[in-house]
Amino acid sequence: MAGGLIRPHHAKLAVLFRLVDALLIGTLLWLLSQQWHISFWEHSHYSLMTLLAMMLFFFIAEFNHLYHSWRGDVLVGELRIIWRVWFLVTGILLILGFTFKAFDSLSRAVVLTWLVTVPIILSVWRLALRSFLGYVRESGRNGRIAIIIGADHLGVSFAKALLERPETGIRLQGFCDDHKPASDTALIEGTQLTCLGTPDVALEQARNGAVDLIYIALPIKAEARIQELVTAFADATASVYILLPDLFMLEMLHARLVNFGDFSAVSIYETPFSGYGAWIKRLEDIILASFILLLISVPMLIIAGLIKLTSKGDIIFKQHRYGLNGEVIEVWKFRTMRVSENGSIVTQAQRHDPRITRLGRFLRRTSLDELPQFINVLQGRMSIVGPRPHAIAHNEQYRKLIPRYMLRHKVKPGITGWAQINGWRGETDTLEKMERRVEYDLEYIRNWSVWLDLEIIFATVYKGFLNKNAY
Repeated sequence: MAGGLIRPHHAKLAVLFRLVDALLIGTLLWLLSQQWHISFWEHSHYSLMTLLAMMLFFFIAEFNHLYHSWRGDVLVGELRIIWRVWFLVTGILLILGFTFKAFDSLSRAVVLTWLVTVPIILSVWRLALRSFLGYVRESGRNGRIAIIIGADHLGVSFAKALLERPETGIRLQGFCDDHKPASDTALIEGTQLTCLGTPDVALEQARNGAVDLIYIALPIKAEARIQELVTAFADATASVYILLPDLFMLEMLHARLVNFGDFSAVSIYETPFSGYGAWIKRLEDIILASFILLLISVPMLIIAGLIKLTSKGDIIFKQHRYGLNGEVIEVWKFRTMRVSENGSIVTQAQRHDPRITRLGRFLRRTSLDELPQFINVLQGRMSIVGPRPHAIAHNEQYRKLIPRYMLRHKVKPGITGWAQINGWRGETDTLEKMERRVEYDLEYIRNWSVWLDLEIIFATVYKGFLNKNAY
């Protein structure tokens, strides 16, 4: 059998990961309690918190696919999930602890040190294991033999990608192709990867157990041939993967595979906030918006009073915008102008705009005019982080000019966003500026995570005040 001295047993490794993670979470709290001379077992709250943390960690980790096979994936992806999962565990533990006053009987120094240290220890353990497995695989053990069916551009490009990742332990034996004869000529310069013959050669090796992985790199138009190959390889135990070249040449937005009975489909444009993601995003918004509103309630009352004293009109300016899935929502801001536009023609605010009041100019420059939108967040109309909502008139204008413009409405609009902290804030007086803003909005949707939201929030606080583009 191919693959060296150690055969891959992912199911056993997944069990090992869970056991080690649980051991590290529990042992670390016990060690910290000993460091502070606290009897761990005599205080039931410590053991209860340990058990709860383990259960929450494993439950959330399953939804984030932490324990799936990471062979071939980058380490940073696995570490990002560990930190994301533990961040959620920490939030839940803190909420429960303060709600039920459990921290009154616990050492806060121990608990806080434990909460901060756990993801570091889990990351170090993953890093050490990855380094060990990478060394083992690069030395020729724990490897898997692969053949690529399809020797055209896609197959060759995929082979080059595998060759750049020797730590995966995937060793290519060569290519098989219906339209290329067997040859001793290398298809990739500097390697010995040749065409071994037709896919029947790969099938025979798979039946004999000489190959572990089969990658089918054929165009989608060869659907009939792909089906034949899939049926044929069902007579072997090799793992079979189908690359979808025609799809992945497209610029996808949170693509995912979905199943409908006997049929499978790949979503091209999808929101990241469905199912578990939607629950996490909404919880994040409720917690942060509630906390922020408590902090800014007095400043908001002062601003409201100043607006009423310095100019005529309503305190709150309500404007219709497009929200999630393009539905019309009402967005609130402190009024900063002497007039309010909300019709089919809306003129964007410009530098030295005469419509803006003296107080309004200060509110815009310091972003304080946006504060009422935290109420919109609690209402569920908006999110703290997301693409900034544009006036309906502007949406209708730019959707005709910018490809994929409306995809920014696959998520709730936000008070701040990835585009804003990267400098694309304020008046979009040229098509190029709006294109750049949309580009950053779609990049945010593709790469969304709780950590990215927090990064944007902190960057907004750091960069947002006295912003010269806020007028």
